[in-house]
Amino acid sequence: MQEIAATVSDYMAMLQQELAGQRYNKAEHRRALLSKLSARTPAAVEKKHQNISAVLKSLNRMWIAGYKPLANVQEALREEVETWLLHHPEFDRQLDAEVARPAVAPAYFDFGTFLVEPPPLDNSLQEPVAPYQLRRPQLHRDYVAQEAANRSLGLAGEQLVVAFERQRLIAQGCQHLADRVEHVSQSKGDGLGYDIHSFEANGRDRLIEVKTTAFAKETPFYASKNEVAFSEDHADLFVLTRVYRFRHAPQAFELPGCMEMVFT
Repeated sequence: MQEIAATVSDYMAMLQQELAGQRYNKAEHRRALLSKLSARTPAAVEKKHQNISAVLKSLNRMWIAGYKPLANVQEALREEVETWLLHHPEFDRQLDAEVARPAVAPAYFDFGTFLVEPPPLDNSLQEPVAPYQLRRPQLHRDYVAQEAANRSLGLAGEQLVVAFERQRLIAQGCQHLADRVEHVSQSKGDGLGYDIHSFEANGRDRLIEVKTTAFAKETPFYASKNEVAFSEDHADLFVLTRVYRFRHAPQAFELPGCMEMVFT
């Protein structure tokens, strides 16, 4: 149990530094941690860190982006993470501040590496977990919902995608289409089921819903019933663009088509 506690404590120290905007060295942390563990390899520590990310994800907390959540978590590790959270309320205060922090779209941005392949989709569309369904209801938080309510972050993400769409069309020799890209959530109002009206190079419509997070690529997001229904009714035109790591080095991936089909 002492080794599990040391591993969780080290991981959470790195995560708190990341949330505070402080630099840290993962390799140095790993070497220091290995000196406290008996017969553990760097690969084993890496896997354990990924397991901790998975526990945090299941508790609706954010995690270190470089440690992709890995399932098959031992119960003792899950309990240690939960215990750490209960004993360190300052961590949730950090997250409260981070998800509410205002954001601004960059005035100049190199889109060369902006669009990437999506991660493996291992989650289906599902309703949020109610507090009473949790093993420790006092740990209930929903930072995904809190971040989604951050209007400045959502707007900044949309503005970045508008700029990307215009640049994409200009690069394809379609200035006339780039000039017609419309930020409809601003010009016509939110609630249409999509945020941006763009185009393919052949003039075909692209109806884009943007979801933005300041955190990892695998961070879950909420979609309204209206957005899901719209994606079904306009499956051949609909594209969900997920922008992630917005405050660091923003990137995005696209999920075209009906959400019900994409996530099943």
